[in-house]
Amino acid sequence: MSLRRRERRVIAAAGAAALVAVGLNLAFSAVAAHRRRKRRELPGFTAQVNLSAADIKRLADRVVSKSKETYDAVAAVPLDKVSFSNVIAPLAELDAQQFPLVQACVLPRMVSPSDDVRRASAEAEKRLDSHFQQCRQREDVYRVIKAFTQKGERIGLEATRFVQCMVREFERNGAKLTQSKKTEMEKLKSHIDDLSLKYIQSLNDSTKFLLLNEEDLAGMPLEFLKELENTNGKWKVLLTSYHVTPILEHCKVGSTRKLIAVAYGQKGGKENIAILEKLVQLRHRLARLLGYPNYADYAIEPRMPRTSRKVLEFLEEMSEQLNGLANRELSVLKDLKMKEEGDAQFSVEDLLYYMKRAEELKVDLDIGEIKQFFPVDLVISGILKMFQDLFALRFEEMKDAETWHDTVRLFSVWDASSSDLLGYFFLDIFSREGKYAHTCVLALQNGCLCSNGTRKVPVAVLLSQCPKEFDGNSALLRFPEVVRIFHEFSHVVHHISNRATFSRFSGLQLEGDFAEIPSLLLENWCYENISLKMMSGFHQVMQDITKSITSEACQSLKRRRDIFAGLKLKQEILLCLVDQIIHTGENVNIDDLIKDLHPKVMLGIPLLEGNSPASCFPRIAIGYDAVCYSYIWSEVFAADLFASKFKDDLLNQHAGLRFRNMVLAPGGSKNPLDIISDYLGREPSLQAFIQSRTRNSL
Repeated sequence: MSLRRRERRVIAAAGAAALVAVGLNLAFSAVAAHRRRKRRELPGFTAQVNLSAADIKRLADRVVSKSKETYDAVAAVPLDKVSFSNVIAPLAELDAQQFPLVQACVLPRMVSPSDDVRRASAEAEKRLDSHFQQCRQREDVYRVIKAFTQKGERIGLEATRFVQCMVREFERNGAKLTQSKKTEMEKLKSHIDDLSLKYIQSLNDSTKFLLLNEEDLAGMPLEFLKELENTNGKWKVLLTSYHVTPILEHCKVGSTRKLIAVAYGQKGGKENIAILEKLVQLRHRLARLLGYPNYADYAIEPRMPRTSRKVLEFLEEMSEQLNGLANRELSVLKDLKMKEEGDAQFSVEDLLYYMKRAEELKVDLDIGEIKQFFPVDLVISGILKMFQDLFALRFEEMKDAETWHDTVRLFSVWDASSSDLLGYFFLDIFSREGKYAHTCVLALQNGCLCSNGTRKVPVAVLLSQCPKEFDGNSALLRFPEVVRIFHEFSHVVHHISNRATFSRFSGLQLEGDFAEIPSLLLENWCYENISLKMMSGFHQVMQDITKSITSEACQSLKRRRDIFAGLKLKQEILLCLVDQIIHTGENVNIDDLIKDLHPKVMLGIPLLEGNSPASCFPRIAIGYDAVCYSYIWSEVFAADLFASKFKDDLLNQHAGLRFRNMVLAPGGSKNPLDIISDYLGREPSLQAFIQSRTRNSL
């Protein structure tokens, strides 16, 4: 299976478009699970979390069998007999009942201590992914659903949105194409996947290097030099981000920075440029085959902006609004270069170095000392308390619950006022062999209403790789790790706050742009005094939780986040504009486009001569093609929400509860723009974002 398709697997991870898991409610008791702890019944949660390799295979077999049986039944409904009860309701019930069973099959790949179980889970995931892809292409089922939409039966607003989403999903997967065109579509997708992987493999080539003299690396930290291989008296610098970025940030020799920047910019070579141009052509062919004018409109249709024109307008307005701030920042950098090198001529290779120099001069922050304030246990307890206080929730740890490892903790979540059970979450935060290596959130079960009137509650898993205790003391987290865990736990709360009727409108199955907005909003709490003090405590030989991080350090962390925000965003906007333009236009020369755009967006700074940026744009090649704009878009909405509703009273429970009920609870059951506009009482604005970054930039 291709890398691109693997990224769109069944796992409902935060920020990715999750698969609508389909199937009937199974007689799950027939599957014999191997348990670490005695199983405790959890109201509203039906899946098991500790399956053996054989259990996973049997369950996957039954999921596929029952799913096919139900799709066949829907397809057999005569077109003049279609109704909500015999077409839409069965498909909605499939999703509600089988999603947690599918997740029970695929979660072990990421968490199980057993090699055999992880292997069985990975195999099940591939099989299920392939099966569901075939389901979404079934023309016979699509025809019946379309017949229902034309019948005009009156249904509720959420049910109407559910039907619209199903129709769009079928059509985007080629269900209304002829068989010959479906075959062409599959060939195009396969070719795209192969080329994307080839492009990334070229960038990941760690064999390319430069040999530099010691004087060429003046200014580099001793720790960095110790890691380099010495070959015949010269230092071997690999053209990987692990070597290139530190040199661009610390090396005092301008000619070295330029040499490294050009070499890294040419790393993919002419081959990668040709691959990317071919990728764009194939994507346009795919989009037109499915009825779209270009690939960008195809990629953006299910997201918040809906059209590429809206995205381009957003990016151009953002770039213009940032000109004043970015020009002031660039003047500071030019002055620094004049003082250090006697030359104010500023080039691309100078950006990171002089940003770093300015940060050292303007931000009083010792990163090593900051780390001492963030013991893992204290960070986690502070995060839990903060979210409970802000959103009127109550978390209760369930000590005797079944889990897949002894270090995993399970919590139930309750409404603090009504005492209603809202859901559950697992914390699996400590590192161990064989476990997924990154911090993320997965859905084990979606909140939804079943056909018998009972409600399944949302269940989430937070995975991370925090270090374990050392000599009886809690391990320490770097500040970026604190922010990452806080961000991902925001996704947990978003998922558990969901009160939608349909499973597919879960908090982790939202449109990509909308899914990140609450978590980016809540990241702001990581840079404010009151909240940082809640999850910090000085740590030396003995932990003293009475001494939290200082207010001065909190301000320095915020300043460090925002310094040179204008120039950093300009660089990101340049990439996003290139991404949009090549995926809307036909036969665009990508290198020429970048040479033209670079000085316009980057305030006159020209592109490095000899550089080939199109050869090293991994996000455009795979994963973010035509949607690179998404993160900036979400940041703008988050900044407006923070400035308008929370900035002056971070722990205002009334504001938090209102946000929970109006923004988090609907999930994907309403239009995201309508949800946010209703909450703000107006259309979202760029100004709050610009002001927030301007305030702390210099």
